[in-house]
Amino acid sequence: MTIGELAGIIAALAFVVLVVFICLNLSKLSQILKDVNETVEKLNTTIDVVTKDVDNLSIEVEGLLNKANTLVDDVNGKLSKTDPLFVAIGDIGTSVSDLNDSTKNMTSNLLKGVGKKRQSPIEKFVNSAKGVARKRPSAGEAAPSPRTETTNRPATKPKPPVPTVDSLEKQLYESELFDIKNKPASKTAGEIKIKN
Repeated sequence: MTIGELAGIIAALAFVVLVVFICLNLSKLSQILKDVNETVEKLNTTIDVVTKDVDNLSIEVEGLLNKANTLVDDVNGKLSKTDPLFVAIGDIGTSVSDLNDSTKNMTSNLLKGVGKKRQSPIEKFVNSAKGVARKRPSAGEAAPSPRTETTNRPATKPKPPVPTVDSLEKQLYESELFDIKNKPASKTAGEIKIKN
């Protein structure tokens, strides 16, 4: 065999090896393409199932949203019907606060007025008659002369002190009514806060 024939045989063998190699790769490629084709078919099937599930879910979610909107509208309607109630409660609170202020002012005026009470004409007459009766001697006693000294009078019991305006005011200040006068008005009466 000559070198040319030997080179031809080597070239033919190399060509056969190349063809076998290409055939093996092509068969592997066809297998890969089959697997890809099956995967795409499975993916299409899965996408169809997911699409149907999403469609069903979207229909159910839409129904739930409609029901939620109806419920919110109903709650808003009922809350709007209770607005006058809260306004009335607020008005009652304001009225109670005003009543407390008026009562406090009335009590304060009462406490101030007790010490400054004026005597009526009848009381003045009665008091002056009592004073005249005290100065007049009783039936068995002789009237003292205006110029005689009265140092030999028998000792009499001391009379209890007549309450003065200051002592009456002091007693009132110590009483519970005075505590009401100094009590501050309520800061929260009539206030209703609704958190949104």
